[in-house]
Parts: sequence; structure tokens; C-alpha cells
Amino acid sequence: MTFDKVYQYNFPTIIRFGAGAIKELPAYLQKNKLKRPLIVTDPTIAGLSFFKSILGDLNTHQISAEVFSDIHKNPVKSDVYKGTDLWDNTSRDCIIGIGGGAALDVARSIVLRVNHREDLFKYDDLIGGDIYVTNEVPHFIAVPTTAGTGSEVGRSAIIADDETHQKKILFSPKLMAKIIFADPVLTMDLPPFITAATAMDALTHNLEAFLAKNPHPLCDGIALEGIYLIKDAIERATNHPDLESRSKMLMASMMGAIAFQKGLGVVHSLAHPLSSLLDTHHGLANAVNLPYGMEFNIAGFEDRFRRIARTLELKEETGEAVVKYLYDLNSSVHIPHTLGEIGVKPEHIETLADLALADFAHPNNPKPVTREDFKQLYLKALK
Repeated sequence: MTFDKVYQYNFPTIIRFGAGAIKELPAYLQKNKLKRPLIVTDPTIAGLSFFKSILGDLNTHQISAEVFSDIHKNPVKSDVYKGTDLWDNTSRDCIIGIGGGAALDVARSIVLRVNHREDLFKYDDLIGGDIYVTNEVPHFIAVPTTAGTGSEVGRSAIIADDETHQKKILFSPKLMAKIIFADPVLTMDLPPFITAATAMDALTHNLEAFLAKNPHPLCDGIALEGIYLIKDAIERATNHPDLESRSKMLMASMMGAIAFQKGLGVVHSLAHPLSSLLDTHHGLANAVNLPYGMEFNIAGFEDRFRRIARTLELKEETGEAVVKYLYDLNSSVHIPHTLGEIGVKPEHIETLADLALADFAHPNNPKPVTREDFKQLYLKALK
């Protein structure tokens, strides 16, 4: 494929992918008779030039947008309630999520809450709450600006409790975006740290999806191709970005999110508590824990790691070679190797282990993970 044109992929929803795709947004809204969008983004993106350009383009086409950007980098329930209040008070007719995982999770959660007004966590998928998502939802459009979570292609949102910090999953097929405008140009100006952290998040999604215990050959194939694209693009996208590397990372990010409907695993359960308890960037939390979690999974799953090693084109087709590759990759994109370097202290370990055990991701890990396992993994990564 070339990287200077727009392609359409109808999987799992309509995806307009390529340089300049965002320019199609006003015409799409007009075609669907949508004139008053609520745009959900984060405080950083709200101040960037490309975002102001999007607003200007909408205004030129007589589309009156309201912006909600008062969200945490690891979103909580109160963010969703504040955004819903703005929807109520400004008579909006659709929702556009523009940003990374946090903005898209809040946007999707507001989509749910508009016509589902019981306590937000009643709809937690882990307690069967999806059966209560019965009403219609607003027209939802997703515009990713990072290549990490792949939230744009998802049907769920992860939102934390303000008090307990435990993360909940809000899920329904109704929450999938009607259309995605995936424009790699919007990711070109990301700073190296955000590029690296989100890229490692995408790699974690693809790796954990491939290893997840539920049989799903379709997701396995997508995950392996996602790993291959990231291997080919991550260092260039971080250190010397160009349109090709940014395009490959954006595609691999979406592939990871499609693949992980199969499940995630131990790394995400190690990472989620760092975000909720210590407000660590989710991608960074995954990146630091990734080599340790992968090493934990090798025994008994050597064949799976052999296939990963082949995809990464490593000389030695072993799990140990994959783990070494991940350590070296973190170095090459300037990710720390230890939890201590990102603010974790010994006194945090017991609470982190409790939260990790309660997390939703590890039941799909290829092997069981106990509280003691989590504690030992944290301790190993701490030094």
C-alpha cells in the first residue's frame, strides 16, 4: 500500500484510513444531517493546532461543535458524568471522540450514559451489565490521534472508580463507532515519549492477544501481523518519524484492539493498577512490565513464543530471545526497565498485588496467575 491516499476498510466498522482522512469529517456529518456534535478530547489535544484546525473546518461547514476536555489521563466515572451534563445542557446531536484511549473511553462512556441513566457501573460487563444496555445511543464517530490503545475500533470503555481505583469495563456492540477517521498525519507531531509508550501498548495488545488462552485463529493471524508491523516501524516512528512508520503504527494499533477481543493477560493486570493507583501512563506501565510478564508465560507455551520469534525475525526462535528483544526495544525507544524508575516504591507492592489479582485481564492469560505471582513479578520489576 501507499501512504499518501485514503483507503476504506469495512472491519469491524467503516474505517477511513490514510493521510487526509480527517478532511472528510465535515462532509460525513452533513450527509448524516448532524450539525451539533459534542467533541470529547483531552486537555492536551484541545490546545494543539491540528485540533483547532478540525474545529475551524467544522465551523466553515456551519457545524457547531461543543468541546469537552475536562478528563483525567486515566479516566474516572466523574469524567463521564461531567461530559454527560454538558451533553444535556447544550442540545447536542452526536458525539465525536478525538484522541487516545482516555478520550475515546470517556466519549464511548458518554455515548452509553446519554440514554442509560442508572449508576454507570451497573453496566459493568464483568458483572453481566451489558444486558442493561437496551436503549438507542447517539451517533458516535472516532478519530484516533495516537497509535496505542486502538480504542477507536472497540466496543468497550475502561473507566475507573474515583474512590477505589478499580477499573470497570463498559461493553455493548451498540458502543462501536459508526465510522472511524484514522489519519496518521494527526499522529505526526506526537513527542517521542508518547509515541514510544503508546507503541509499546499496541505491541502488548498484539502479544497478549496471541498468547491468550481462548482459541481464536482469526485474532491470532491479526495479532501476528500487528506484531510484524510494529517491529518494522516502532523505532523509526519514535526516533525519526515519517508518514510510512506512523501509518504502520496506526494500523497495528487498530489490529491489536481487534485481536484482543480474544483476551489479554498478565501484563495488563500488572499495568492497570499502576495507572489507577499511581496515575502512571497506561502505555508506559505496559512497556515496563512487558518483558517480565512475557518471561512468566514462556514455560509450557514455547511453541507460541517460537511463532512470535519468527514474526520478529529473531535469530533464535525462543521465548528467551523474545524477552531479550523486548528489553532491547525498550532501551531503543527510551523506556525505563524498572518500576522504581517510574515512581513505584516497595510500600506500594502489596496494594498493587491486590488490585492486580482483582483485575479483569489475567483470567485470559495462558496460565493462571496468583496473588503471590503478581507480588513476585512486581518485586522483580521494581529493582
